Amino acid sequence: MRRLIGAFAAAIVTISSVAYAAEAEGKIKSIDHEKLTITLDNGKSYKLPGEFDVDALQEGMEVLLAYDQIDGVNTITDMELPSD
Repeated sequence: MRRLIGAFAAAIVTISSVAYAAEAEGKIKSIDHEKLTITLDNGKSYKLPGEFDVDALQEGMEVLLAYDQIDGVNTITDMELPSD
């Protein structure tokens, strides 16, 4: 019985952590190098990880983001440039 409860609790934790992950796609409207944020053409802002090379980004670039909302901030966990 304890194993079943433990497995159930682990499954709930896994499901709840996945529920916060989200994706966004669009063109970069603006880049704030000081705050390490980008704003997409949908008007939403996303925080870049500290180790990210902000200089590699340009306004108008098409991106696909995976992000988590941490303390009310959309924090990017992965970024891809969609192929043409």
